[in-house]
Amino acid sequence: MATGVGEARGETVLVTGASGFIGSWTVRLLLARGYDVHAAVLNPVTSRAWKGYLQPALQSSWLLQKSIVWYPASKTLAEKAAWKFAEENGLDVVVVNPGTVLGPMIPPRINASMAMFLRLLEGCTEEYKDFFIGPVHVEDVALAHITLFENPSASGRHLCVEPICHWSDFASKVAELYPNYKVPKFPEDTQPGLVRAEAVPKKLMALGLQFTPLEKIIRDAVESLRSRGCIA
Repeated sequence: MATGVGEARGETVLVTGASGFIGSWTVRLLLARGYDVHAAVLNPVTSRAWKGYLQPALQSSWLLQKSIVWYPASKTLAEKAAWKFAEENGLDVVVVNPGTVLGPMIPPRINASMAMFLRLLEGCTEEYKDFFIGPVHVEDVALAHITLFENPSASGRHLCVEPICHWSDFASKVAELYPNYKVPKFPEDTQPGLVRAEAVPKKLMALGLQFTPLEKIIRDAVESLRSRGCIA
């Protein structure tokens, strides 16, 4: 979590995806630290600008046989492509690998991870039973990007997650904090052999990043949904 406002630097930073959940927080924190920010955003009105990119994207797409793994697989494949492109073109790439990002929303639309959290509060039991979750506060993720940007020696991949726990454990914690919501109970041993553990993002912590505890992550996420009228 950011602990203060840095000195004005007057440097210019380009943030792509600046209208997204993480991007909007990155812009906010950069501005607070004195940066000039150029924000690249998607056009919310028309998709005309994307027509020239559709066919090349289809030609180079990765087809997955099992739809249940499409999201994590797409993240992994995209990162591999980024590393390959960087190696072939001599680019300096540093990667942040966040878990399930939750917390206060700046954009008007609810994002995927907060929508998943909302479904849990509403009592949904149809999805997300058999997996482990690594919650992380959205402000921590944004600050991780900035911290790495400000450290020229940073390199490689950086795990950005506070705890790692089974979905049933996470749901139980939410139910404990908010018993008034219809948070369901899930089977505990759906993935034999995997253990519950605390993730230790040593590389980011060594750079001074302090992670928000799970309880505050949950509370900030709930308050954000309440402020949007998504829940009472």
